[in-house]
Amino acid sequence: MRLVTWNVNSVTARLPRLLPWLEENAPDVVALQETKTATFPVADVASLGYEVAHAGDGRWNGVAVLSRVGLERVELVHEGHPEPRLASAQCGPLHVTCVYVPNGRSLDDPHYAYKLAWFRSLRARLDRFDPAQPLVIMGDFNVALTDRDVWDASVFTGSTHVTPAERSAMQELLDWGLVDVQARPGKGDVPYTYWDYRAGMMHKNLGMRIDYVLATTAVPVRDAWVDREARKGKGPSDHAPLVVDVDL
Repeated sequence: MRLVTWNVNSVTARLPRLLPWLEENAPDVVALQETKTATFPVADVASLGYEVAHAGDGRWNGVAVLSRVGLERVELVHEGHPEPRLASAQCGPLHVTCVYVPNGRSLDDPHYAYKLAWFRSLRARLDRFDPAQPLVIMGDFNVALTDRDVWDASVFTGSTHVTPAERSAMQELLDWGLVDVQARPGKGDVPYTYWDYRAGMMHKNLGMRIDYVLATTAVPVRDAWVDREARKGKGPSDHAPLVVDVDL
């Protein structure tokens, strides 16, 4: 199976790029974040063989799971949190959860406390499952797990995405029984998944690794890479797709 997670930064704006990318790369399951729409273009992806589970209200959020291998036991609610930031489903032999973790904004913003609470709820949700089953959580976590996952750690001092509390919240997911699937290096040593739109950030590879596929050990990974080419050209998202091939 081929799995993909991609923060598209508006599925409507990105549709002319998304559809040919799906057709060319033929992923079996796709997790999309920041769809920014209340009405997903279901018919467009259905023509490529995908069923869709989408949660979105048109604002700066929205998540979707696209599957060509079945879509059962769909859940679009994250306990205690009203924003559409989680979608999950059974996709053939694999349970898939797509997440768009709150940004946090700044350390003194209520959104930062909301982000940590959101992580705690996500960790509690895992207790409904068995770490021995084939399961992935994938999406935009808005956390750089280590200093190596940002282009210059000193630039982020006093900022969100790199604080011990955020990293600890992600580590608790791993400690439950998930593995951080490491993509092979792209340009440079670190497979960044996000580059700010500011001029030169992508060209200079001044990026961050904040998009992840976390998998149980019951999901044998054959390969993983970041499609940097999808971040280039006219009208891209500021994130690139993370592609993972698994043997299930």
